[in-house]
Amino acid sequence: MARAVQQRTLKTRAKLLAAASEVISEGGYEALRVEEVVLRAGVAKGTFFAHFKDKDALMDLLIGTEIDRYLDEIDARPAPQTITQMAAALMPMLTFMSCERYVFDVILRYSGAAANADVGPIAQTFGRQIEVVATWLTETPFRKDISPELQAEGVQAFAVQALSLVFCGIHNSISPQERLEAYLRAWLTPHA
Repeated sequence: MARAVQQRTLKTRAKLLAAASEVISEGGYEALRVEEVVLRAGVAKGTFFAHFKDKDALMDLLIGTEIDRYLDEIDARPAPQTITQMAAALMPMLTFMSCERYVFDVILRYSGAAANADVGPIAQTFGRQIEVVATWLTETPFRKDISPELQAEGVQAFAVQALSLVFCGIHNSISPQERLEAYLRAWLTPHA
């Protein structure tokens, strides 16, 4: 009997996720409202909250899943051999991460975890991004005086900084890719 309940729970969760994805495809992430998701999924509002603590928990899952999809693509690429190649390889994921101010805000709020129990999908992607980029950096001509992991943490920090300036009225005249390339050039090739 427990198996039937589990299948029903999985189906309900899948309906909620499909409804949320539909709303997002029509109006963007910021347009998503819990009321619209439950209406489209054909479930009660209480059912939504049985699956997700709140709207942000749903967004953590949806946005984290999308970032993971980009990381799969990045991970499948060969290691970039130039700063321009590295920035270009990261740009599809970074473009998604800054597609809406709301998305970027959710990513920043959920990128860290206060405790192991708080590690959600977005926080996991931040750890995975460091792993993927560190693997690249073991095969690149860039600096060798610090570990690939530390280099990857710097790449991630500079990527977040480049994205944050997309939303800054004073500093948004330079494209995120150009800004990221300048940061990476200074970080990964400091003596070049």
